[in-house]
Amino acid sequence: MSQDDLTCEEVLEQLFAYLDEELDDDRLAAIDRHLERCRDCFTRAEFEKRLRARVQQTGTAPAPDRLRQRLKKVLDRY
Repeated sequence: MSQDDLTCEEVLEQLFAYLDEELDDDRLAAIDRHLERCRDCFTRAEFEKRLRARVQQTGTAPAPDRLRQRLKKVLDRY
């Protein structure tokens, strides 16, 4: 394993930052290379991407008025 290679544990620890593109270019590229070789990590990354897309699609409906009122009360206390 070269110095540039990441373990599955390292990739999974940084997966959300990777998906959010919050890592530097070198780290993003290293994870990309790992995902090209490792089917398990690739599968996990694809699952997380699809889950995020699904949640984003469902999150477009406006909240009911009752929920908005409850949230406003909570936020007003702080």
